[in-house]
Amino acid sequence: MAHTFDICIRGAGIVGRTLALLLARERLRVALVAPPAIQSPATDVRAYALNTASRTLLESLRSWPDPEHATAVTRMQVQGDQGSTVHFDAATQGADALAWIVDVPALEQRLAEAVRYQPQVEVVPAPVDAALTIVCEGRASSTRAEFGVEFDVTPYTQHAIATRLACEHPHGQIARQWFLPQGILAFLPLNGADGHTVAVVWSVEREQVAPLLDMAPEAFAEELQAASQGALGQLELVASRAAWPLQQAQASRWCGPMAESGKTTRSWVLAGDAAHNIHPLAGQGLNLGLADAQALAAVLHGRDYWRSVADLRLLRRYERERKAAMLPMSLATDGLQQLFSRPENPLQALRNWGLRGVERSGPIKNWIARQAMGTHGL
Repeated sequence: MAHTFDICIRGAGIVGRTLALLLARERLRVALVAPPAIQSPATDVRAYALNTASRTLLESLRSWPDPEHATAVTRMQVQGDQGSTVHFDAATQGADALAWIVDVPALEQRLAEAVRYQPQVEVVPAPVDAALTIVCEGRASSTRAEFGVEFDVTPYTQHAIATRLACEHPHGQIARQWFLPQGILAFLPLNGADGHTVAVVWSVEREQVAPLLDMAPEAFAEELQAASQGALGQLELVASRAAWPLQQAQASRWCGPMAESGKTTRSWVLAGDAAHNIHPLAGQGLNLGLADAQALAAVLHGRDYWRSVADLRLLRRYERERKAAMLPMSLATDGLQQLFSRPENPLQALRNWGLRGVERSGPIKNWIARQAMGTHGL
């Protein structure tokens, strides 16, 4: 029996599934496009830092992972290349955690289960006709190109290398980040409060990628131990290594009309990485995508009863809101990347002076913390 859909979501990743669940609560009939899955590797090295706003959203959808798959970050240490440091503490912010480091497979499984039990959502193998098509296919979206949208990409000279490490010392629920001449290194705590495992994201120049990926596991662990200044003792590689190029990007348009079918209006809109990319140094990529989902659902929820979900005035309101919200984070991450990727001595002195200044400045430091936590508006 053929179904009529209000929404077709192309892309069944974390943002796409979250949007499907949010829109289903509005009594909208949603088709979620999920082509037949390709067998994934046994070990997925991806982990995301999710803030308070993202956790609240996912908990409202009953999709937050179990505690062993969502490790609270109670402190964060940021270290420059001349001994400068900045420390953030959840207790200072009156919070239980600055963020949570979440295993991607565990989160995807919880969202998939929630979708499976939501009768307003139907998983389909290919796009279907609907008043509104939402594109959540990621940064390499083919649908975005199909709709003729320009994607303004500024490639960085770095690639990110991700893996996981078993550490001699417990991580202590501390997220650690080093801004070093050889790249930006982050250790993100996993496996709960007493865990000895960290997720690694290491942004290095592209010419360093192949040699690092080709190293024996023991040699690669030694490189990380030296770069992290032995903060967690002896390190052992416990997962494969993955690498991808880094970029800052934004779509020229986030919404638009589709070819009309008779007298019925059809529109499209972008969300998540299909609309924007930023450098991962602040760990905000998925948080921004989930904020897109929440903002789009809120705009559709607040529409007049006589307005279609395809009304471009609504969709442009969402676009303006999200572009304005993203601008400070995009400028900040790009500025930090540019500043810390330059080896010149004056810039080196400037960035370390800046880190020391942030550490001494209570108001600025608290503002940065609350921005990253997603609680600046609460």
